Amino acid sequence: MTIRNFDEIDEKYYYGGKLGAIYSRHQTEFRVWSPCADKVKVRLYPDGEDSSPIAVVNMKCKGGVWSAVVCDDLDGVYYTYEIHIDGEEFETIDIYAVTAGVNGKRGMVLDLSDAEPDGWQLDEPVTLEKYTDAIIYELHVRDFSIDRSGHFRNKGRFLAFTETGITNDMGDEIGLDYIASLGVTHIHLLPVFDFATVDESSSLPQFNWGYDPLNYNVLEGSYSSDPFDGEVRVREFRQLVMACHRKGIGVIMDVVYNHTYNTENSAFSKTFPYYYYRLWEGNYSNGSGCGNEFASERKMARKYIIDSLCFLAETYKLDGFRFDLMGLLDIETLNRAAEKLRRINPDIILYGEGWTGGGSPLDDSLRAMKHNIRKLPEFAVFSDEFRDTVKGSVFNDEATGYVNGGSSYDKAQLIKASLCGWVGHQQVMNGSIADSACQIVNYVEAHDNLTFFDKLILSMKGASDWDLIAADKLGAALVFFSQGIPFIQAGQEFLRSKPLPGGGFDHNSYNSPDSVNSIKWNRLTNYREPQQYYAGLIAIRRKFAEFRLRYGAEIRALISFRDLENGAFIAYIGRFMLVVNPHGHELKVQATGDVYADKSSASATPLYHVEGEAVCGRRSVLLVKIK
Repeated sequence: MTIRNFDEIDEKYYYGGKLGAIYSRHQTEFRVWSPCADKVKVRLYPDGEDSSPIAVVNMKCKGGVWSAVVCDDLDGVYYTYEIHIDGEEFETIDIYAVTAGVNGKRGMVLDLSDAEPDGWQLDEPVTLEKYTDAIIYELHVRDFSIDRSGHFRNKGRFLAFTETGITNDMGDEIGLDYIASLGVTHIHLLPVFDFATVDESSSLPQFNWGYDPLNYNVLEGSYSSDPFDGEVRVREFRQLVMACHRKGIGVIMDVVYNHTYNTENSAFSKTFPYYYYRLWEGNYSNGSGCGNEFASERKMARKYIIDSLCFLAETYKLDGFRFDLMGLLDIETLNRAAEKLRRINPDIILYGEGWTGGGSPLDDSLRAMKHNIRKLPEFAVFSDEFRDTVKGSVFNDEATGYVNGGSSYDKAQLIKASLCGWVGHQQVMNGSIADSACQIVNYVEAHDNLTFFDKLILSMKGASDWDLIAADKLGAALVFFSQGIPFIQAGQEFLRSKPLPGGGFDHNSYNSPDSVNSIKWNRLTNYREPQQYYAGLIAIRRKFAEFRLRYGAEIRALISFRDLENGAFIAYIGRFMLVVNPHGHELKVQATGDVYADKSSASATPLYHVEGEAVCGRRSVLLVKIK
């Protein structure tokens, strides 16, 4: 295959119009951009898998875009493109397909209005005044409902989110009802687009996180009740979104535009070889660690990402996007996308991983990296500094952080920087990353690496259950009392764990079985005390604006610090005094006011009143409203 001058291709053949299957009741126009193809045909099929075509239609080229009009109602008809280029012939799904048959082999022409559940026209995304008002709960669709301890009817499927009155084995409320009661504002769903490594035609148990993209605009069929019918997955995901919105919960989609699962065999390569991927010294660059990188800076690749995001946001009324390995995408593409997405949903939230998985030929100044976040005013990035400072490096099981035995003045300085949203503060050195706390996501646990509780077990050898839970609660308090966007993984609040059958814990459960990954809903009952503590922290954050500040000037004006001993300190946050004690002994301080959080409890209503001497328990916080 020929590697061309893609800058010249962009200048000569950029196309700003609509691509894909443009449907109406009377006709469908198919458009595909492949400027160097010799011949293109559209092949129509009665189903999404094995049948022979019912028609093959020649397409005509104008300005690099091949098109054909079929005058008939093609709703429900499946299709592919047959592309001839450089002496080779490829059959491929349309990269702009809105849905597909089983395993994403063939696109499906769909009247999207026919896939609307009752009430869809009245459904609206949630409102979000500012990013720091969000409380994000990361969740995997299959994890949510597949475990035997959750009595769901639609196990492992989108529709499990629509079920109400679901309980665990002890009769406690779980599912979406429980998530709403916890007080989070958004659920972040691990990839629900069509990914490659789960066979949708099989009923055998299969698992993957989904960071192996196949078709970006198509939903994952294994989460639907019928993966063979492309309409079903659209309707059922919309039902999930509606169920969340009715409870005041936004839905954030995890998107993975930085790479595709396949390279030479991907729909992008078959449509236009090499164009959509970065090349480095004649080979595919691999900053993703997955074999390729999407060349987001090329004009039609940029257009594809923006078109895809806008399609998903409009079609599914989404409340946000989380970008995997965002550092491999270019800043201009993301800023243009944000501008268009805000026209669709002014309250949409956008954030991602501000790093890469390896070296990339994309110039550092152009990358959507954490150190470039000031160039991305509508985006937030995960704070790995906060994560590793709190619990120790994720790359070393036994490494300790601030809450689990490694407290120090230096670590305390980083914790203070986090409490200030990393916007810079006169009492904190080297604590400036962003211009606004809205650009920082604070977390200690996500799907990657050990769960927080498993990390504590491995790094606090011989610690009592009390000390382990105390360290967990202290870490949670730092997440929710820090300026920025708090983020937790589903089940973190009841000490989620991923033990392996032979001992130890799973570091990277991307394709581990349900026995490892599923949410063990009985833990909600067994670990009610930490769960209630998390709920109390969430309630405090939602009630008091001091913990949801936005700009550097107001943060610097309202927050100050006083050091105590060996990394312990007091943070004065508006009307509140927050004592932070990472040590294995109590600290006594002078305080007068109502206590909202201590070593045992957290609540949006006062727990008790102190006057004079107050005690901050070991490995805990003491939050006092003093004004």
